[in-house]
Amino acid sequence: MEERKKGFFGRLVEGLSKTRNNIVSGIDNIFNGFSAIDDDFYEEIEETLIMGDLGIQTTTSIIEHLRQTVKEQHIKEPSECKQILIDSIKKQMDLGENAYEFENRKSVVLVIGVNGVGKTTSVGKLAGQLKDSGHKVILGAADTFRAGAIEQLTEWANRAGVDIISQQEGSDPAAVVYDAVNAAKSRKADVLICDTAGRLHNKKNLMEELKKIDRIIEREYPEAYRENLVVLDGTTGQNALSQARQFMEVAHVTGIILTKLDGTAKGGIAVAIQSELGIPVKYIGIGEKIDDLQKFHAEEFVNALFDVKEE
Repeated sequence: MEERKKGFFGRLVEGLSKTRNNIVSGIDNIFNGFSAIDDDFYEEIEETLIMGDLGIQTTTSIIEHLRQTVKEQHIKEPSECKQILIDSIKKQMDLGENAYEFENRKSVVLVIGVNGVGKTTSVGKLAGQLKDSGHKVILGAADTFRAGAIEQLTEWANRAGVDIISQQEGSDPAAVVYDAVNAAKSRKADVLICDTAGRLHNKKNLMEELKKIDRIIEREYPEAYRENLVVLDGTTGQNALSQARQFMEVAHVTGIILTKLDGTAKGGIAVAIQSELGIPVKYIGIGEKIDDLQKFHAEEFVNALFDVKEE
């Protein structure tokens, strides 16, 4: 387990290299280039964090915390501010215990996301990991409108060695969920993961569809623990944040899966999502392999972002 953890931390460090080059090299230049802590010093840090997609609101909070600490501790050297900055970013991301309760109970996980964010892939990877850790998993192919979505999920189900419940392309997603819920109950599955649509351009339809799915689960499986995960593409930066906000309007979002962090300089968006929305990033994707989707730990993430060696 320790080896896996180290391996993932190494991949996380590697995966965040573009973001780190964007943020950290800029920060280091500031700490080394300034001889005094003044307004210009703070402005430079602020600009670097915003460019790394931490967002204005989050960055403002971090800078305020930095100013306050510098004042309280009478810090004079810019170089002494780096650790305070790292600690402040960790503090922004701390949402208390980042629970994965659904793993311990009979549960239904709805996974929502627009086309192209890696939603179906994330469902498949999550199913594979849960299966490997001894859970009985069933997949529900309720994203019935996207061409190829059912085939893609079926392929993942085969790869993960789990059952899948599906209907024809274009069929009613709620009907698929109904079948999947009943299959989960009769086959005594631990976790039912439903791949659902995320047509944000037509929010009204999406809202109605999710409400209908919700009613079916409430009626057919009231004892199930519920988890609603939204998948966001890390490469889209602030766009991902506004997508998350829109999904929050149509569903009770309990967590975020942030994908494609290995290909982006905008990894700071993970900080912004947790800080501004108060919704935990529960999983991050840093590659194509099944174990490249991992549980998210803020401390580990910020250490990897700043290449702080873990003890």
